[in-house]
Amino acid sequence: MDPRPFDEPWQAEAFAMVVALHERGLFTWPEWAEMLSQEVKRPGVAADGSDYYQCWLRALERMLAAKGIAGASDIDGLAAAWQRAAHATPHGKPILLENDPEA
Repeated sequence: MDPRPFDEPWQAEAFAMVVALHERGLFTWPEWAEMLSQEVKRPGVAADGSDYYQCWLRALERMLAAKGIAGASDIDGLAAAWQRAAHATPHGKPILLENDPEA
């Protein structure tokens, strides 16, 4: 068994965001558990759990929308900005949102 809880850095970051938002009182842990449970039980989710953190991320996006923090268009826009910033950043340099050429 692999002792690492996360396969990719983004998984740890998504986990930490949920914990931080919960600690700030944005939602209760039972609310989070229900939202995540809905995602994990959706048709097409991998039976082996290999897409667990994809479910975690979808649940986080749904929670942000449900609480009026950020809608899908806000999240998609920010993701696109990060993607543009990544493409505009020279190799070996940190990716910064300020590197988005459309900012």
